[in-house]
Formats: sequence, C-alpha cells, structure tokens
Amino acid sequence: QVQLVESGGGLVQPGGSLRLSCVASGFTFSAYPMAWYRQAPGKERELVASIAPIGDNTYYVDSVKGRFTISRDNAKNTVYLQMNSLKYEDTAVYYCRRIARDWGQGTQVTVSS
Repeated sequence: QVQLVESGGGLVQPGGSLRLSCVASGFTFSAYPMAWYRQAPGKERELVASIAPIGDNTYYVDSVKGRFTISRDNAKNTVYLQMNSLKYEDTAVYYCRRIARDWGQGTQVTVSS
C-alpha cells in the first residue's frame, strides 16, 4: 500500500533552519508530482510547495518564496523541504502529499524562542 513517511520536524528558533524529508513507497514515485502542505492551529491546510515528477518545475506559496526549497531524489523515493529563515508564522504541522491522492501523517514544526 501507499505510504508517505515524513521526518525532520522539531523546535527551532526564529531565523533557524530545518529540512523535512518524506519517504514514499507503494507507487512509482518518479511518475508523480509531490507537494508539501501545512496546517497551523485554527487555520485551513495550505499548499506550501510542489515539484514536478522530474524536478524541473516547482511552485511556492508567496509567504515562503526565497526561504524554502523543495527538491526530490527519485532514486531514494524521497521529497525534501529545506526551510531557512524560519518565522513564528511557519509553525504548523507539515504534510507530504502525492498530489491529488495520498497524505503523510504529518510532522510538527514549531518556531519559538
């Protein structure tokens, strides 16, 4: 069955960095676009970034442009989200998604001093 397993979340100070990873299994990873979403307390889940199957096209929500980078390693069935210059408002549960299909369980990112 399809599995998406996120890791790399945690507590970080403002201005710090984290790298999230999502290891996929159960489908042909290289054939699908992938995405990272996030959901903050009391807010709707939002799309943060997405990446095309071979990584040649990416999308970022305006609030993370220039700070976050999505990438993928199709040989490792893994998609990454490098998050730099983190802000308080980046605090959320971050979810990996096979676009329009499956969700991971989420990993908590907390930005706090």
